[in-house]
Amino acid sequence: MDILYIRVSSLDQKTDRQKTNTAGFKVFEDYCSGSIAFADRDKGKEIIKLLNAGKIDSLTVSSIDRLCRNVQDLLNTIELFKKKGVSITFINQGLKTLDENGNENSISRMIISILGVVSEMERTQIRERQREGILIAKAKGVYSGRKVGTKEDSLKFLSKPRNSKVLEYLKMGNLKGVEISKLTGVNLNTITKIKKLGLMESAK
Repeated sequence: MDILYIRVSSLDQKTDRQKTNTAGFKVFEDYCSGSIAFADRDKGKEIIKLLNAGKIDSLTVSSIDRLCRNVQDLLNTIELFKKKGVSITFINQGLKTLDENGNENSISRMIISILGVVSEMERTQIRERQREGILIAKAKGVYSGRKVGTKEDSLKFLSKPRNSKVLEYLKMGNLKGVEISKLTGVNLNTITKIKKLGLMESAK
């Protein structure tokens, strides 16, 4: 079985760019943050189960960051597939983890490791810029964050994009909190709060 693995961070993001050619592939799509280890993702678990059963011939991903955002997780995943003699192909980078004889491609591994570090650094820098932006806004007195000791209006809280998406999933009634957390990137404590407030608003 030749697998095409696709990952986007949320259901709102489109997967078209990662589906340039699906002919001959069994497509697996994960909707979760790249910070979640491959082995902990819904489709990641299915793929590993198939891998251990000897049912996978190859794994193809559009780019390295779609497979893993964490360097250690990336290397662990590549090693797992290498032990089973299955090559991983990264389309955008034009790299394969194993050669035609099933041997490790040392040059590719080196490049993949470097690009993995770059991807992880990029993710860290994005978070740093977000924190810096908040600090600058606070210094200018224009930060709109909630003041300590004040309560956020329930409807305003529930209407936030990610929170409203969580509420949609909760109303579906067929997903667990952990699954919703993986789909939306919202932590379980916040999901519990959304569920409680959602029920209160519905009762009004």
